[in-house]
Amino acid sequence: MELKLNVGYGQVWELIDQLSDRDIEQLMKQVQSKFKNHDTERIPMQELILQAPTWTDEEYYSYMEVRDHIL
Repeated sequence: MELKLNVGYGQVWELIDQLSDRDIEQLMKQVQSKFKNHDTERIPMQELILQAPTWTDEEYYSYMEVRDHIL
């Protein structure tokens, strides 16, 4: 069974504030171990830009016409 909660960022902080120092330290270790490789998976900005989809001239002009019409 999977339990999902819709908890906001502020509510998470309130829950953490209720933990003991020992529990907070244990939580930090678990979070760090879960996300230790997270930074190494980032794509450099230039590579991301080069892989990004682009518009054709026709798509761009169509977008600009619609945008100008709305504004």
